[in-house]
Amino acid sequence: MSEVSLLPYAEFLGIRVVGEQDGVPLLVMPFSEGLTNLQGGLHGGAVSGLLEIAAIAAIDATLDNGEQARAIFKPINVTVDFMRPGRPSDVYARAEVVRVGARIANVCASAWQDDPERLIATARMNLAISMPVEN
Repeated sequence: MSEVSLLPYAEFLGIRVVGEQDGVPLLVMPFSEGLTNLQGGLHGGAVSGLLEIAAIAAIDATLDNGEQARAIFKPINVTVDFMRPGRPSDVYARAEVVRVGARIANVCASAWQDDPERLIATARMNLAISMPVEN
């Protein structure tokens, strides 16, 4: 797997790459008090952000290094299904690229805490892929 660069928002959430499986990055978002909702559980927005970053990292890992350095990803649509409340604990995420075309990628992402079989959320998304115009 080539080096995957994460979005600046990933740094804000504390997300980092902790491994890979079949060339797909495994991400972790360490728990912090700033990620909680009013009930003390994980905020759905933070979990959704993790899923989006996992999707982009998975697409990024499929591109060659030249494309990877220049690609810009923009969500077209995102559907997040919350399966169970997130506890005050680290959250892991991985995404599966269903298809990468010339301009659009289809991705499924999953998030869990202690057990990858007990998902806390999943997401299906389409992202536009564009390369900056060179002058």
